[in-house]
Amino acid sequence: MLETGDGFFRPGSRPARDFGVLLVRSLAAGAAGGPVRVLDGMAGCGIRALRYGLEGGATAVWANDADPDRLPLLERNLAGLPAAVERQVGTATAQQLLAGCLVAGRRFELVDLDAFGCPAGLVPLALEAVAFGGVLYLASTDGRSATGHDRQAALRRFGAAARAHPASWEIALRLQLGLLARNAWAMGRGITPLLSFSEGRAFRTALRLERHPARGEEGHLGLVAHCHGCGDQQVQSLGTLGRWRPCGCPGAPSGEVPPLAVSGPLWIGPLQDPATLTAMLQEAGAGGAHLDRAGRRLLERLRADPATTPRCWPVAAIARLLGQGPPPLADLVAALTAQGFATAASGVMAAQLRSEAPWPVIVATARGLVAATAAR
Repeated sequence: MLETGDGFFRPGSRPARDFGVLLVRSLAAGAAGGPVRVLDGMAGCGIRALRYGLEGGATAVWANDADPDRLPLLERNLAGLPAAVERQVGTATAQQLLAGCLVAGRRFELVDLDAFGCPAGLVPLALEAVAFGGVLYLASTDGRSATGHDRQAALRRFGAAARAHPASWEIALRLQLGLLARNAWAMGRGITPLLSFSEGRAFRTALRLERHPARGEEGHLGLVAHCHGCGDQQVQSLGTLGRWRPCGCPGAPSGEVPPLAVSGPLWIGPLQDPATLTAMLQEAGAGGAHLDRAGRRLLERLRADPATTPRCWPVAAIARLLGQGPPPLADLVAALTAQGFATAASGVMAAQLRSEAPWPVIVATARGLVAATAAR
């Protein structure tokens, strides 16, 4: 029987715990009998560590929490692990734990850091603790700086500008991935984002650490600009950075570019890996790990939207521009897709359109759909 004790435990974080278990199960399925070692660096009551051993198929679990008063609780909860699962329990700080792993040359197939606040200071050591081909599963609850509400803190923590943006959760996730990518590249490594999601309180990313960067991977670091006047958005890679083009605001066609809210550098590449999410759903379907209906819907929604571009707009913003109710999101996605533009409903934030179509085309298509509906 799991004891939650008086430590921090949120029932609402179940999807994050479920996804962690499914990530470990996916790693175990591809390990061909090899070790699947998990480090839970901020274990709390130990529920994630326990599930990694019971449901995830981990061969070794290291559960650590910096609060020494929590050690007896952790030990009691992890006593429920199968005898074949190697276990270790500790009370070091996250910095001490990860530094010790570096000194000892100890690496894990999955490193789970469910941080409170911003974990930017832990990123270099955390990446050192991940085995090649392994996964770093990182969370942050620092929403103010990453969503543009504390710009000075964003500069300190991410080395980036964070400005108000209609897809604020996504900008936060991309800032986090940008920080992870820069640190990995400095080590000569590469990353593959597997899973990125948020409910607005915690921002969670899972990435695979690659031995080398993929060709052109650096092109996924860039800037996102948003015009609060006309709603246009632009994206540029740092490697090919040039002038921002005029948007649709009055005066812009003459060459005068209105002030743009520019965020970055951040990750402008895909946020999700559909193959990994498919494997996770298959593991859930096999019955070895629990995934409730809400978690399954979220995973399916993320799989349907790899997020290959950060250009996202709330449907409500399109409605305000039209001066009337917007067309159904599914109809707008279908119409823009039929015109040859990569388009999807955002998996990260509900009721948002993601599209590579030019903004005037999006607005004109939405207006045409509304007019067609009114004429019926």
